[in-house]
Amino acid sequence: MKIKKFNIIAKNVIDIEIKSLKKLKQNINISFEKAVKAILNCKNGKIVISGTGKSGIIGKKISSTFSSIGIPSFFVDAGACSHGDLGVISSNDVVILISNSGESEELKNIIHYIKRNKKIILIGIVSKKNSILYKSANVKLLIPNVKEADPAGIVPTSSTIIQLSIGDALAIATMEQRNFSKLDFKKFHPSGALGVKLKTVEDLMVIKNEIPFIYEYNSMKVGLKIISKKNLGTLIVQNKKGKTIGIITDGDIKRASNKYGNIKNARIKDIMSKKPISIEKNTLAVEALTIMNSKKITGLCVHSKKNYNKTIGFLHIHNILKANIQ
Repeated sequence: MKIKKFNIIAKNVIDIEIKSLKKLKQNINISFEKAVKAILNCKNGKIVISGTGKSGIIGKKISSTFSSIGIPSFFVDAGACSHGDLGVISSNDVVILISNSGESEELKNIIHYIKRNKKIILIGIVSKKNSILYKSANVKLLIPNVKEADPAGIVPTSSTIIQLSIGDALAIATMEQRNFSKLDFKKFHPSGALGVKLKTVEDLMVIKNEIPFIYEYNSMKVGLKIISKKNLGTLIVQNKKGKTIGIITDGDIKRASNKYGNIKNARIKDIMSKKPISIEKNTLAVEALTIMNSKKITGLCVHSKKNYNKTIGFLHIHNILKANIQ
């Protein structure tokens, strides 16, 4: 048996699929804008995605992507719709049907059902202009006929790649129009590795009575008791207006001890470092860790919006490491 050069085969497959994506890019037109607007205008309904075979698998992924960015969506198998599942489609929905040929028997029952309910918007992702899906769709997303990547040209490869890409493009265009942010995305991904990456400073910081606040004219005798009680190795110094004006860390205490000897009677104001670094509460925790590493510090004051001098929390490096953020 002659061993083929598998790397060459892999590169050839990728080249063919890249050419398919380039053809898809050239096909993007006003119909794409209409599809995005239809999805955005679906306020009281949901996005229902359907297909069969490999197109169905692609549809499941697209539906999952929509759900992950806060757009109510689910996939229903086109075959199952012929046996009772048509009931999941309601009058305010947008239905996206995906089919290379646009002539699958399973799709026809869905199309006929939608035609009887004029309020349902049908978006067709299809490559055949003369197909029933293309002719019936309210929004026609015509994808190009492309060469499949296998030698016989029969295995769904390039055709499914462009179906997936047009679905991703719809999701991202909708996402950007809705100004969907990292914080919004985080709501739908609370667990797993992605959830860890999206944790914010607010998720991990200590708050209220746990913050080691001290008045600037207190003595270090008082300060040492607070450090021992709060167990953060830090004091956040405030003036009489409750504004943060300084910070005392282990390093400040060591320097003061070398300078004064017994520091218990020293004023907090005389030992603190001025203008402590503060970070906005919605900052990603991984960004906070980067700041700590670059500044060689172990804690950050936390503020809300632009109220830099109003400390609402304190983030210690141990809080970050405990959350398994690296």
